[in-house]
Amino acid sequence: MSSKRKMIFVTVGTHEQQFNRLVEEVDRLAGEGLNADVFIQIGFSTYKPKHCKYRKMISNKEMNRYYRDADIIITHGGPSSFITALKYGKVPIVVPRQRRYGEHVNDHQMRFCRLFEQRRKDILVVEDVSTLGEKIENYSKITKDMSSQVEFNNKQFCKKLEREIGSLFE
Repeated sequence: MSSKRKMIFVTVGTHEQQFNRLVEEVDRLAGEGLNADVFIQIGFSTYKPKHCKYRKMISNKEMNRYYRDADIIITHGGPSSFITALKYGKVPIVVPRQRRYGEHVNDHQMRFCRLFEQRRKDILVVEDVSTLGEKIENYSKITKDMSSQVEFNNKQFCKKLEREIGSLFE
């Protein structure tokens, strides 16, 4: 990584279950010397970061500021979170919540994110958080030829997204 400190924004959304797996891994990476300032919106996670700034919830205004200013955005697998990153022209690292870790009621985020990544090729899905450090370290190289394809005409975007989501269940 370059000598300039990057800004990493992590959001786990507002789902009522913890997402300690992601919060702990980002905090561990920060403690090991990420060349980045990290802010985590931890939601209902019970783990409290020791090496990152964090808050349980933030306002929509703050959230949008972090999305705009961050060099790297890491989100849970909720479509609203990673689509917002795309809206800001960022390629998000998406870590879907998994049922087996008590992070959600089922694995719909994993299934949806895999399909979204395959079809659109503008998100990076990380299912195993032990690979997150590598994705962060090589983010510029990995995303060099990727770009956000989100259309800014909301009506057209919503219709296209609706078709894509519908086609996932055919």
